[in-house]
Amino acid sequence: MRDNIFATKQERVGDFVFDETVASVFPDMIRRSVPGYPSIVSAVGMLTGRYARENTCLYDLGSSLGACAMELAGNAPKNTRVIGIDCSEAMVRRSREIISSYRYRVPVEIIQDDIVSCSLEPASVVVMNFVLQFVSPEKRQPLLEKIARALVPGGVLVLSEKFSFGDPRIMEALTDLHLDFKKANGYSDLEISQKRASLENVMITETPEKRLRDLREAGFGHAGLWYQCFNFGSILAVKD
Repeated sequence: MRDNIFATKQERVGDFVFDETVASVFPDMIRRSVPGYPSIVSAVGMLTGRYARENTCLYDLGSSLGACAMELAGNAPKNTRVIGIDCSEAMVRRSREIISSYRYRVPVEIIQDDIVSCSLEPASVVVMNFVLQFVSPEKRQPLLEKIARALVPGGVLVLSEKFSFGDPRIMEALTDLHLDFKKANGYSDLEISQKRASLENVMITETPEKRLRDLREAGFGHAGLWYQCFNFGSILAVKD
């Protein structure tokens, strides 16, 4: 279904929530809103093939409709388990329906839970694809530390986010390019404005430099930005 959630003028724009309405249009929404999204999801499969280890779990935290969970499952070695976790009931229900139509050689489980408070089993690959930006800032570092503890030596975190930038000129340029991207994908000025208002108090971005520091402090021995398109990017963090 096409995303037209914000196409009609709303008297009051509420905070963005991942409810049934969003779940029903999510593939179209994220394709038209997040530059580079298909490339990042595809690369998750390649990174899984490189870093996943037998007898571990592979996690998609904030799994939405399970795009990354399916890449994990399609590239997982034997004797692994893929676990997607999302707090949205609508997203969990729809992702279970989608994944059930595929057959993988490893078990895939989608769980409704809070990624901040849930427990994690020993893992070799963890993915958080445009999720951390929606977690309360004070809960982000404990979450990264929990992931680092769960990862086996040599395990990786693939962390994708929308970033802010300290240089005002660069921030303005990348923001404008993102606006142009959305307009080129058919979003109107009204839709862009109302969605921005809806996300204002929900999505809080940080700089790539801060996130790299956070990862080092969380216990990752290596971390670097492997992909960026405008103000969206993805980091690969490796545990020694």
